[in-house]
Amino acid sequence: MTDHQREFGVAPDGAWSAPGRVNLIGEHTDYNEGFVLPLALPHSAVATVTARDDRTLRLRSRDVGDRVVELSLDRLLPGEVPGWAAYPAGVAWALERAGHRLRGADVFIASEVPTGAGLSSSAALEVVTALAFSDLNGLGLTAPELARIGQLAENDFVGMPCGILDQMASASCAEGHVLHLDTRDLGGRQVPFDMAAEGLRLLVVDTRVKHAHADGAYGRRRAECEAGAAALGVPFLRDVPFDGLAAALARIDDEAVRRRVRHVVTEDRRVARVVALLDAGRAREIGPLLTEGHASLRDDFEVSCPELDLAVDTANAAGALGSRMTGGGFGGSAIALVPEESVAAVGKAVTDAFAGAGLAAPRIFEAVPAPGARRLPV
Repeated sequence: MTDHQREFGVAPDGAWSAPGRVNLIGEHTDYNEGFVLPLALPHSAVATVTARDDRTLRLRSRDVGDRVVELSLDRLLPGEVPGWAAYPAGVAWALERAGHRLRGADVFIASEVPTGAGLSSSAALEVVTALAFSDLNGLGLTAPELARIGQLAENDFVGMPCGILDQMASASCAEGHVLHLDTRDLGGRQVPFDMAAEGLRLLVVDTRVKHAHADGAYGRRRAECEAGAAALGVPFLRDVPFDGLAAALARIDDEAVRRRVRHVVTEDRRVARVVALLDAGRAREIGPLLTEGHASLRDDFEVSCPELDLAVDTANAAGALGSRMTGGGFGGSAIALVPEESVAAVGKAVTDAFAGAGLAAPRIFEAVPAPGARRLPV
């Protein structure tokens, strides 16, 4: 008997999976309609779902809580569903708001995506729910449509003003590739990213910390970017040309806004440079761009923290070709591009550095580009 059957007393109609992600480069550019370069992780959220004949939504997580959360599809209101259940409930709310009338459902969630690690555990939960509901209700939603639903749920139901990077990565990344995504029109290209063939590994260092001010600070960063775009008379910071950056910065009086603008414009440029190097088969040369991106996130965008800086600096000193924080910041994870012969040394150095600083041991694992959201065989 499966966990789903044990909990709900019926067999599921199907099983679906959606992965977490790491972002190779392109941080805090998505809500500025810029460019990003994520890859999907092997760690995923799996939903088993049974459609119902009523309008009841029953949600159960293997990993959080010890009871079923029961809701009515007719009475879903933003801000009124606490905890993890807000994400799948928000997806149902967003689908109905988009004009899709849903059947009720029994949903059992099991996720391997670490929470609070900046690896998009919430987006994985949103996308897997959206895909399951799309299939069970015959909606036929595309990957960008699934991502938009997930973003709407997180922005307007949960209340987190994220961009669309995480949901698009979870919905549409491809195995063995990074996704070069234009967040303005959601056009993208899968760029081959076979690190093993080039004697490289991409390590993720989960610092296991998440600072409490993260969500409010994230919202302030987005507001500062919007203020910068308004000051420059452009719709989004993506529209500020790199070659005109110095002149643009001279027109902004607020020092914090000026730094935010500089990060976004230079980060879009770094994405283009990394893609060009990958296309040219020069993956080893992207390392300094990763480190440059971290310095920009630390100094101009001010979203790093001591634990992330320690991970990045230690990895680079121990043999990584480049490292950077990934995700929204204020804790979470860093990534390090490491020659395969240096993996053990880098991992030990980072672990020892955390121990020396009196911090809990970080979780370190290899990121191998995995498939995006899909229905699983049952």
